Amino acid sequence: MQGIKRKIVYVLLSEAIAIMITAGVLSLLGNNQQTAGIGAVVTSALAMLWNFVWNTLFEWWEARQQQKGRSLRRRVGHAIGFELGLSLLLVPFFVWWLDISWWKALTLDISMTLFFMVYTFVYNWAFDLVFGLPKSALPECPAS
Repeated sequence: MQGIKRKIVYVLLSEAIAIMITAGVLSLLGNNQQTAGIGAVVTSALAMLWNFVWNTLFEWWEARQQQKGRSLRRRVGHAIGFELGLSLLLVPFFVWWLDISWWKALTLDISMTLFFMVYTFVYNWAFDLVFGLPKSALPECPAS
């Protein structure tokens, strides 16, 4: 699977699993269902938008690299870049929606980032195993 179809399946599946995990944790912590639910939906929407943008940019960069494939180093860089960009979107949202200080929002974001950085890494690896590598990471076929 390649192109836009791959990106859509990737993002929707990733966010569906993330929402299930987040909803379960929020329920266990006894958070207000309505506030947590709306926050989870907005967070998911921001993450999906950023996921699409980030993967498009990453694959554009990746296609221009001499070294093809997805090494451990490249996968770690992908996960860190995604999470840093998402933090720039989520911290201001947490401040506004949860009516908390910037410090508390940053602390919340760091906690979520630590979990989701591992999740993103594992998810990307599993997704590539199930669906194969994207065209940008495949070795070039020699001309015949």
